[in-house]
Amino acid sequence: MAHNLNLKKGNLMHMKLLLHMCCAPCSVYPVSILKEKNIDFEGFFYNPNIHPMEEFTKRKENVEMFSKIRNLKVHYIDEFNQDRWENFKGEGEERCDMCYSIRLEKSAQYASEKEFEAFTTTLLVSPYQKHDLIQKLGEKFAQKYGIAFYYEDFRLGFRKGQQEAKNMGLYRQKYCGCIVSFTNRQNNINKG
Repeated sequence: MAHNLNLKKGNLMHMKLLLHMCCAPCSVYPVSILKEKNIDFEGFFYNPNIHPMEEFTKRKENVEMFSKIRNLKVHYIDEFNQDRWENFKGEGEERCDMCYSIRLEKSAQYASEKEFEAFTTTLLVSPYQKHDLIQKLGEKFAQKYGIAFYYEDFRLGFRKGQQEAKNMGLYRQKYCGCIVSFTNRQNNINKG
């Protein structure tokens, strides 16, 4: 089985896909594209990286709102693990690698256990994320769990999705979610 699927090479219409959702605004465009392509999929919210707890709650509530608007079934795993992020000694790319790995591995594992045939992530929509690293890790965990990783570069629709999220009244955050980006955001606000 190919672990990196591309619609031009394979047909996902007959496969069941799990869509990891990092937040509601980043889900808007990928959800619309997957629906346009008649791909059978369900959402998956697993983001223990989001800090502080109030932010985690806001993002989860907005995924719930969005899923009702788009009539999308979403599976939720409520895990908040601030100690892991506070105690991680890695910097920059190491921290991103750890953050992506935790979420993508759990997505692949969940997809495999629940008999999905493939998984993907809304992280692929953001021009601010490390796209090549996400793809590499997605493929790694797909292979580990014996399912496929569906890769599509959703970045072309990032601005469109953000505008639609704004029109829907969804909360649009100003940082990726981890404690480091939260601290950097707070420091920038305090300087300005």
